[in-house]
Amino acid sequence: MAKEKSSSGNFFQNLFASLFGSDDPEFEKKRKLKAIAKRLSKSHYHFYKAGSSEVLPAFAKLLYEIYKIIVPAQNMFQNAQNQNAIKHSVIEYFLSENQRKLEEQLTEEAIAEKSKTMPVAQLTKYIQEALDSFVSDFTAERITMIEQRYHELMLFKDFCLYDFYFVLKKFDASLVEKQFNTTPQFGKIAGDYVADDIKDFSTVMGNLTEIVDWAPLMKMLKDVRGVEPVSPGVWKKIVARLQNIQTSNVLDMMVQLITANPNYLPAIGKAQTPIVDPFINKFKLETTAVMRKLESAEKSSKVNDILVKLFDTSDVSYLKSYTAQNSSTLEKKKLHRYLYCDPLNYLKAFLIEFCKTDIREYCELVLIRGKWTETSLSQPLSDAYNDLLAASDAITTFDQNLAEDGAVGIKIKTLLPRTQHDADAASIINRLVGDANNEAKAFIMNATRHLITIGKTMKDLIEDEARKAPVMIINWKEIEKFADRTPRDTAVLSYKRIYLFTTLMQTCMAASK
Repeated sequence: MAKEKSSSGNFFQNLFASLFGSDDPEFEKKRKLKAIAKRLSKSHYHFYKAGSSEVLPAFAKLLYEIYKIIVPAQNMFQNAQNQNAIKHSVIEYFLSENQRKLEEQLTEEAIAEKSKTMPVAQLTKYIQEALDSFVSDFTAERITMIEQRYHELMLFKDFCLYDFYFVLKKFDASLVEKQFNTTPQFGKIAGDYVADDIKDFSTVMGNLTEIVDWAPLMKMLKDVRGVEPVSPGVWKKIVARLQNIQTSNVLDMMVQLITANPNYLPAIGKAQTPIVDPFINKFKLETTAVMRKLESAEKSSKVNDILVKLFDTSDVSYLKSYTAQNSSTLEKKKLHRYLYCDPLNYLKAFLIEFCKTDIREYCELVLIRGKWTETSLSQPLSDAYNDLLAASDAITTFDQNLAEDGAVGIKIKTLLPRTQHDADAASIINRLVGDANNEAKAFIMNATRHLITIGKTMKDLIEDEARKAPVMIINWKEIEKFADRTPRDTAVLSYKRIYLFTTLMQTCMAASK
């Protein structure tokens, strides 16, 4: 009796729920699924049998018909996996004639060829103007067109690369990939076996059907590839059929029933990836890099020429610790680098090779033996000369401090292994390197300023020595007796060297920025 009462109670409970609804989530879920199954049965697409939860051969036939048509396009995309190359080909297709000409002029080879007949400064201006013209031709209309075609291409690609064969193989195990000379024998299969495949197809199909007009993309593909991967007319029919399926929601209902999830909705809506701005930025960077390479090569050539004129060789090495080699060790650890290795090294060489020889000989000759008409005329030369002599010893001490056993070098050596896991260690090294760079720059700037002072004074003294009535030093004839060669000859030679050296410093410091 109790059993009959329970059965009677469930009957009236279900009747009540059907009339007025229910708070039972499971009952509501079943009610929704039953309604979905009823709607699906009324659809003219017979892809699924709700009673047995089976996907029917008609669905496989749909995929097979599409698969046969899109195989050429599938092959095209499988052979063109480089995404950047695809982006580039779309952009290239829409370049104006002016842009195509400018693009040819802005290749590394074209720029290098032009540099043979045009000074680098003039070439830099020419390249910048060409670059500005190239970028300005990317009008808002052109950019919109490029972005839209690329978006369409990605939707088309995603659809074509859907693994039709993998899914169809589940319906007919004897199916051979990309072979269509026999008629496949598709059978019905359990829905949960292909639920994820249906979801994926629903997504690529849904994204595809958002495009209204595929003709421009098909024309672009034919122009770029030389052949049509899919006949435009056939493709139009495929899209129309897919749009009808999309409108019917038949695939969504199939998934909802197979997964017993009445709330399932496909993830449709592929985000558009901008490609024009990244292309422009990359183009600018590459063109600028070519120009910097040329400028660097010109500066390097100029530096080498000056070094040979000054030292009879371009291989000049006087510093042991503040060097490019030690700087590379720091850079590998992503730490600050030594910025002024070359100019400080050349300064040390100049101080030893010339300031302590010919320049020293001349300065001591005119300062000690010369009778100056006014002390104020000799004071700048005296101060600059003495400061330069002191700078040579100071640079040696500076370089020694950076050695592995030096006061600063030993700190860097100790902290270097800890930089990967200790931010404080990296911070301390960066501070020490920064201090060293500031000190090196100060040496270079001060020494160059002193050499300019000496050079200007030498020029004035050369002119003074040639006068019948000197106005700076009045005993030139007497001074000549204490020198192996005339003061003028020594001054002219030293002045030329100072001029070359200041030009060298200017070039090196510009390259160090």
